[in-house]
Amino acid sequence: MSNERYVAYVGTYTHGNSVGIHLYDVDVEQGKMTERRVVPINNPSHLTISKDGRFLYSISDEGVEAFRILPDGDLASINKEWIGGMRGCYVDVDDQNRFLFVGGYHDARVSMMKLRADGGIAGIADGIFHKGMGRKIAERNSRPHVNCVMITPKKQNYVCAVDGGLDHVKIYKINYEYEKIQLADILRCPLESAPRMLHFTKDGSYAYVLCELKNTVEVYTYECTPKGPLFEHIQSISTVETRDIENGGASGMELTEDGRYLFCSNAGTNSVIVFGVDQETGMLTELCSNPISGDYPKALGIFPDGRHFVALNHDSNEMRIFVMDYEKKIFLMKGAPIAIDTPNCIRFHKL
Repeated sequence: MSNERYVAYVGTYTHGNSVGIHLYDVDVEQGKMTERRVVPINNPSHLTISKDGRFLYSISDEGVEAFRILPDGDLASINKEWIGGMRGCYVDVDDQNRFLFVGGYHDARVSMMKLRADGGIAGIADGIFHKGMGRKIAERNSRPHVNCVMITPKKQNYVCAVDGGLDHVKIYKINYEYEKIQLADILRCPLESAPRMLHFTKDGSYAYVLCELKNTVEVYTYECTPKGPLFEHIQSISTVETRDIENGGASGMELTEDGRYLFCSNAGTNSVIVFGVDQETGMLTELCSNPISGDYPKALGIFPDGRHFVALNHDSNEMRIFVMDYEKKIFLMKGAPIAIDTPNCIRFHKL
């Protein structure tokens, strides 16, 4: 890994001093990030990189924006397009760069955006608004809110829309030929759990759903059957200590590149918990949980070496890098905090 070069892209909110996507040169072995420049864009709160590494797609106030990734990791804007609703919060792209999917927190819309051969966004192909009522009076879980959209692995026949207001993961069948999505099934999470994020293992056998209010990771087996997607619940494990269960605020979740470890951040307790992933069963075992010395770690990112990770401390306007010792089951902060206004998402890219 010493000969490999990486950059990191950090998405932010730009209502303060930040003006866009912050680009960092990354020293993976030393666990360092050095800011190179900022690419202007309005409120790039979430980012995704195409599987072939050629394009980056970002949320923006105008909808979504497409960038070409240059050989040195810099970004060149291609175009931007409206998504057919209010401002989005999450983006995902299929492996063949055919469509970009956008989740909308404010209007609970799932948008399907057609992509061009040059990586640009061709416009809206389809879109669906979630409808219904939640269980509580509080605004955040009294009506639909799409927190995350994630395309299922392998054949990529479905897109999962994680709805924290309805306690659902709605699963849509993707019709690539007719450029449409249609509801195929609903994964019902525990009531008042507020599911926030979903990740699949690389082989597609297991799925992890992070629940913000219940402060748990819900573990499922996953199979794409001839009759449709099949999720089976096998485990529920807490992201915080019992005494903090009401204040945890589970916020971020990432798997290491090798799939052996799962990291979760808790915005309410300002902590990160690390789980070991059983490679045979997909189930989780807690390794360690520690505070991160920052305020509101809304997201986190794991370096390509799987040893270092960075907490994006949204409210204290900083990022802090840590090194994980898996044998001793501890992690320690490394270096000084990196000043950045309202960081919200990070993506690493190999040059």
